[in-house]
Amino acid sequence: MNNKKLIDNLRNVPDFPIKGIQFKDVSTLYKDAECLQIMVDELYDIYRDKGITKVVGIESRGFVVGAALAVKLGAGFVMCRKPGKLPWQTKRATYMKEYGEDSIEISTDAIDPTDRVLIHDDLLATGGSMQAAIQLVRQFHPQQVYAGFIIELLIEGLHGRDLLDKDVPVDTLLQIR
Repeated sequence: MNNKKLIDNLRNVPDFPIKGIQFKDVSTLYKDAECLQIMVDELYDIYRDKGITKVVGIESRGFVVGAALAVKLGAGFVMCRKPGKLPWQTKRATYMKEYGEDSIEISTDAIDPTDRVLIHDDLLATGGSMQAAIQLVRQFHPQQVYAGFIIELLIEGLHGRDLLDKDVPVDTLLQIR
């Protein structure tokens, strides 16, 4: 898709969070009403005929567009959070990231076997957090799982899409080299 307005408004932050990383800052897309509308509309066009009943947003940037998209799809919204942030009983998945191990959780009553689930996050780079979210959502045995992103980084050494389960359809709005 690579919408020019989105590309033009995406901020690059050099050497963040460590030297050598070119961070893609989606907050500049969120603060612009037209960009936010474009993202929600384009994602809606991808998923409107998939029967999505729940959108799972990965903490925390996945909450912004994920919640807006859930409203437009007429679906519920589920927060996938860091451990200890949800007040109810949870299911957990642990994964490795660049700087060590991390975990995410979802409330035990958040997803039903009748659900068709879209997991949304802002960025696909290494794929670790999304694959953990896929494994976590699969503990609920939904009918179908989809993965959606605003940005996919197509940079040598990053093979995020390859890490994700092959039976999970993956869509991105922007592919950046």
